[in-house]
Amino acid sequence: MKKIVGWLLGLLALAAILATFTFLYRQSQKKPVVFETEGSETTDIVKKTVATGSIVPREEVEVKPKVSGVLSELYVQPGAKVKQGAALGKIAIIADAMQVNQAESTVQSAKIAFDNAKRELARNEDLLAKGVVAEAEVAQFRTQFALRKQELAAAQSQSQLVKEGATRGAGKSSTLVVTATVDGMVIDVPVKVGFSVIQANNFNAGTTVATIANMDDMIFEGRVDEAEVAKIKTGMKLAIKVGALEKEQLDGKLEYISPKGKVIDGAIQFEIKAAVAKREGIEIRANYSANADIVLEERKGVLAIREALVQYEGDKPYVEVETTPQVFVRRDVKLGLSDGLKVEVLSGVTPADKIKVPETAGPAAPEKMKGPPRR
Repeated sequence: MKKIVGWLLGLLALAAILATFTFLYRQSQKKPVVFETEGSETTDIVKKTVATGSIVPREEVEVKPKVSGVLSELYVQPGAKVKQGAALGKIAIIADAMQVNQAESTVQSAKIAFDNAKRELARNEDLLAKGVVAEAEVAQFRTQFALRKQELAAAQSQSQLVKEGATRGAGKSSTLVVTATVDGMVIDVPVKVGFSVIQANNFNAGTTVATIANMDDMIFEGRVDEAEVAKIKTGMKLAIKVGALEKEQLDGKLEYISPKGKVIDGAIQFEIKAAVAKREGIEIRANYSANADIVLEERKGVLAIREALVQYEGDKPYVEVETTPQVFVRRDVKLGLSDGLKVEVLSGVTPADKIKVPETAGPAAPEKMKGPPRR
């Protein structure tokens, strides 16, 4: 009995060893590699570069006051359309005590000179009437009287300007009234009633009362990297995508490329400007952020394959075309324009060919370019 049990244990051990070796052998055998295939397609290929920027008005004017003071009245709000010369606001003068005192002193001096000239003229007119003095002598006193009268009027006007900021009868031409310098839409009013404002001078740019822009003529202002600027030229088409408009796309035409680059975030970038075509039903606001695709080259309706399918021997491109299931032959190809994902095939591939997907090709192509699945 003991011998039978021993024999059974030995057989079980041997069977376990054999099963282990069989499992390891099967695991070590490599499964045959089954390559997927993809077809070609007729499509449009566009080679482009991207510029980041914003949509801004071509003409944007900051309106400054003609005098310094306090904004006492404000007639417009952002969004209002105005014509050149329209009143935007009114300034109240805060007179300077020293200037007022000097102006009043000038008026008093001019009045004294005027009164003296008036008396002298009256005295000599009497003498002329009695025949004591000649006409030529009286003419000199008349001239002096006219000059003193003019000086007094000028001193009085200057005093009024210092005190009030305007002279009597100035009307719309008054320096107190801030007027629009161009036609357009008010896009910004950075001040409120009661704000102190300063006129533009040699030492100060002045306070902006309102910003007016022509919203019917917009441009795209953006930047391109120095590696791309040599590839673009004025006149090229732009496809402008505005974040705020979601799916809407605007057309543009490149008008300006800066001759000098600027260092932005550690990289040299060049400014560009492009006219934006206006579209009915789409309202464009100033300073919308946008990205512009600049079309460098374009091919319409060409035969193309995924660029990852192309292999190289030296500088010669080729693909592997399936002749029978899982049997491939090399075929040299001539390539055209590439957009980085797809490449135009000028020769070497037909629409019916099934092309091997190399192991290094990366993610599979879209379903419409795949060949039939292998089983």
